[in-house]
Amino acid sequence: MSRSNFGFESVYTRKQGGGELMLGKKTRITILGVILSSMLLSACGAKETSDAHEAESAVVHLGEHQQLVANGDLQETTQGTDKLPAFLDALDPSLKTAYTTAASVKDILSSIPCYCGCGESAGHKSNLNCFIKETNEDGSVVWDDHGTRCGVCVETAMTVSGLNKQGKSVKEIRAGY
Repeated sequence: MSRSNFGFESVYTRKQGGGELMLGKKTRITILGVILSSMLLSACGAKETSDAHEAESAVVHLGEHQQLVANGDLQETTQGTDKLPAFLDALDPSLKTAYTTAASVKDILSSIPCYCGCGESAGHKSNLNCFIKETNEDGSVVWDDHGTRCGVCVETAMTVSGLNKQGKSVKEIRAGY
């Protein structure tokens, strides 16, 4: 008479004659899953070794005024803050408002950190970089599209603008975060 395990494999079986312990299929799959998860997590947590120079060399120019940078952000140069980038044209009008607002308080936003994590993932030094990478000496502006995809960045810029309109100093605004 054979013993039935009702369709379930046992957690372990003993190899006949050798006394070795062998793990069942479910246990092996679980262990493999833990190992693979550990490898994935350690790869995600590893710091990138590329420096700023290597990141700049990974820029893909899409036209005379647009470029795609290594972190996936689209950047576009316009003649100044009064001319918004074309990448906003097909998007919700509230994003145009956010970009206009960010440009109007750019001196303050440059002192406000970003709280979404883009400092590490995209190399942003402040919340301003989520909207404007830089303002060139000739007044032209290099816009960044990160703010189009990040509610945290938009909310920060809009809140900073509101606090500025209330007469709060940069120090008071920073303390509010």
